[in-house]
Amino acid sequence: MSLALVTRREGHWDQSIAYFEQALAVDPRNVPLLMDSAETCAMFRQFPAALTLYDRVLDITPNDPDGMGAKASIYQAQGNLQEAAKLLVDVNARTPAQFLFETKIVQLRLERNLGEAVRLLQARLAQFHVASQDEKAGEQVFFALTQRVAGDTAGAKITAEQARNTLEHLYRDQSDNLQALGPRARADLALQLSLACAVMGEKDPAIKTAEGAIMLLPRTNDAAAGPVYEENLALIETIVGENSPAISAFNQLLQTAYSSWYYGPAPITSALLRLDPIWDPLRSDPTFLKLIEDSASREAK
Repeated sequence: MSLALVTRREGHWDQSIAYFEQALAVDPRNVPLLMDSAETCAMFRQFPAALTLYDRVLDITPNDPDGMGAKASIYQAQGNLQEAAKLLVDVNARTPAQFLFETKIVQLRLERNLGEAVRLLQARLAQFHVASQDEKAGEQVFFALTQRVAGDTAGAKITAEQARNTLEHLYRDQSDNLQALGPRARADLALQLSLACAVMGEKDPAIKTAEGAIMLLPRTNDAAAGPVYEENLALIETIVGENSPAISAFNQLLQTAYSSWYYGPAPITSALLRLDPIWDPLRSDPTFLKLIEDSASREAK
């Protein structure tokens, strides 16, 4: 299992999957091992294999929230919203599992049921007490992005500013504490700050901070996580109207193995680009439409 995780970070995907298979042959009912193995298959766009492994998780631990959320995410990546919805039907604002709840919000967004997504997030923020400032700010960023996609630009800017104030303080004013964190944690903080800035309309700080996240953890240092920050920069560019570099980034990301920040454990797919209203600003560009078409053809093979 350790060898599988190390080779995954190195980008040796076939070797990583082989190590996972060897580990599962020894310990076939190890749920964390099954989850990591399924995630690796998903990163590599081996979606049927990932679904099979998540089914094994749910056979061992029925209704496991991480297993249900991950399986639903795979269906979303394939564009199969009907199957994803079956796994998420009982998820609501009181659902304790954060990942499962966020997968429900993604589902509502892909279904373009944006009013319900906003309602659930508002209720969630009102009901749950988060453990730390950065967790609260992260939820506010997620909410601000949803408000913006739903058309509430003014409300999104207010929510994003609340998150930005917290994140900027953490990112810039506590540099000693920040340096004590690993590069992944620092890059994640930069990602959230860049998104808050973008929703507020602060173009230059948003792009600069998103580029900083890439430098903190480039794909050359971590093949599985590094592309996450490239995907985030593409989202920032989409929000602030820099469509051409965003489309260029997707041309590479659609052929890259990784776990998406927004859609994980799967990477970005043609179905997600086609369905998610986040990417609507790119739809008037024929290059973007051709990119989706070509990627869908590759994925179908």
